[in-house]
Amino acid sequence: MSKPMPKPLAKKPLKNSTAAKPARKSILPWIGFSLLLILADQISKLWIQARLDLGAVVEITSYFNLVYVLNPGAAFSFLADQEGWQKNFLSAVAVVASIVIILMMRSSSHRKFAMFCLACILGGAIGNLIDRVAHGAVIDFLDFYVGNYHWPAFNVADVAITLGAIGLIIDELFFNREQKTPDPAEKIE
Repeated sequence: MSKPMPKPLAKKPLKNSTAAKPARKSILPWIGFSLLLILADQISKLWIQARLDLGAVVEITSYFNLVYVLNPGAAFSFLADQEGWQKNFLSAVAVVASIVIILMMRSSSHRKFAMFCLACILGGAIGNLIDRVAHGAVIDFLDFYVGNYHWPAFNVADVAITLGAIGLIIDELFFNREQKTPDPAEKIE
């Protein structure tokens, strides 16, 4: 007589397994934060437009001026010397980037620092997009310099984008400890 075959043991899920995805949280508070950044950016630009003439320079300190300039290009006036096609191109890039950022926010909603960074980038991208649509160029007004060397003028939206991008790099390098390699407990034998 043959012995009956033993039933295979079912694998029990590990308690506190890192394989389980964290619960998705609402991104609406972060969208609200992006809206606050857009509002701050637009109010600061309206304030500059109301107080300065285009091209004006007001010395505040020996290293900082308020200016009113229009930048038809991207960061550091990249593409500013082109014949106008860059407005539509850079606007399209901002729209696509905003959509991608919202999708990233949906998948990263459990990571607070990443959400903060993404919300900063989203707010800055939309703030500058509003300028491109309304003025054909971005309004810049913060001018830092040492001697005759001037950092390219920038605005609140640019600060938000820069902080968000640097923050995302820091998050990826130091804080994003989500499982990136297979769990040895799930090894297929």
